[in-house]
Amino acid sequence: MPISSSDRPDNATARLAGLLESAMDAIITVNAAQNILLYNRAAETIFGWPAAEVLGQPLVKLIPQRFHASHGGHMKRFATTGVTSRRMGGSNLVYGLRRSGEEFPVEASISQLDTPDGHLFTVILRDATERIRAQEELAAYAAQASAIREQEKTRVARELHDELAQSLTALKMDTIWLRDHAGTAGADVQAKLAGMLAMLDASVAATRRIAADLRPLVLDDLGLVAAIEWLTQNFTQRHGVPCALDMDEDLELHEPYATAVFRIVQESLVNVAKHAGASQVQVQVVRAGGEVTLRVADDGAGFETVTPRKAGSLGLAGLRERAQLLKGTVSITSAPGQGTVVQAHIPVQEGHAP
Repeated sequence: MPISSSDRPDNATARLAGLLESAMDAIITVNAAQNILLYNRAAETIFGWPAAEVLGQPLVKLIPQRFHASHGGHMKRFATTGVTSRRMGGSNLVYGLRRSGEEFPVEASISQLDTPDGHLFTVILRDATERIRAQEELAAYAAQASAIREQEKTRVARELHDELAQSLTALKMDTIWLRDHAGTAGADVQAKLAGMLAMLDASVAATRRIAADLRPLVLDDLGLVAAIEWLTQNFTQRHGVPCALDMDEDLELHEPYATAVFRIVQESLVNVAKHAGASQVQVQVVRAGGEVTLRVADDGAGFETVTPRKAGSLGLAGLRERAQLLKGTVSITSAPGQGTVVQAHIPVQEGHAP
């Protein structure tokens, strides 16, 4: 059967060239020596270099200087894996260099193929500048919203502590005066006054507990170390579970880092109290260089970390969200019967910490 005109190699090549030129993503092919053999129109748009000035040039022309040394090693390792394609950078972005000298983030994947013309590598990439900018703006908005929530919690906590708790205490004192001056009042009056005093005691305690849960004033008044010491001691008093603390007494963090560290420890201990059934807990907070690491470990029931989260269970998600707002990470290690370890790493900008 004769080959139709649409199946002739020259037409197939033309169709392929048309597809490459119309692609919205940049497509770049290099040979084993890392010289550019193919550079489509989208690549011209993204990098700013016309094809005539790039073809035959080393690929590092399109890569920031600081990545030149590592790039060669990555390509050599990829060539020896036998993997035909994969995402570049793993979970991280890689960076390109525009003609103007501007660095920009890209999402990229790479493939390799042995051809009659030699071993070829093809990179498909997309400019991620706008996506990253949008994510950063969203993160900034979320961080601002979180700060506003903390401010409101602080205001409510102070009002509960300074206004309501003090008013209840004054009312208790007046009730004691009535009891002491009731004279020959009947037993029913004395019983009513005793009941009122008991209720006032419970109300004062509940008010102070709610205020402390909203925002412990010790965090603002005495700092992070005192606040976490209070948190661990309060955990032991409430739940009867020993909670050991390992923390540098000189550790100081400014906002928003102090609140983030405190809240992650607090929410981790809440999870322990609710779900772990632990007999002991260890809390560690250390700072090394530009990073704070905190670790909350218990010897409780543990759980399968791959099991889908129960509906309405937001504890672990909340921990990750708090860390991510400050470009940190949270890892959770657990297994049934082997306890749980929550570990967070939070980078601290030098301008925000002594």
